[in-house]
Amino acid sequence: MRDIMGMMGKVKEMQAKMEQMQAEIAELSAEGKAGGGLVTVVISGKGDLKSLKIDPSLFKEDDVEILEDLIVAAHKDAKDKAEALAAEKTKALTAGLPIPPGFKLPF
Repeated sequence: MRDIMGMMGKVKEMQAKMEQMQAEIAELSAEGKAGGGLVTVVISGKGDLKSLKIDPSLFKEDDVEILEDLIVAAHKDAKDKAEALAAEKTKALTAGLPIPPGFKLPF
C-alpha cells in the first residue's frame, strides 16, 4: 500500500512539474529566418505568430510568390526551433521515465 501512496505522490509531483513546464514553453519564443534574413518570423512556444519582418527590397510585384514562400519557410524554421526548445525542456523533466520513442509531451 505504501508503494501506491508513494507512486501517487510522484504522479502529483510530475503533474505539477508538467504544468509549470507547459507555462514555460508558452513563454518561449523562437525566431526563424528565410532568404538570408530577408524574412524573419518570431513565434511563441505554442506556435502563435508574434512578429513578421520583411526586408523592403522584396516589395516588388514580380516577387510576390517568392515573398510568400519565404514567409512560409521562415515560419517553419521558427516552429522547428520552438519544438526543439520544448523537446529539450520535456527531456529534462522526463529524464528516467520509460516513455516510448516518438511520444510527444506536452499532450
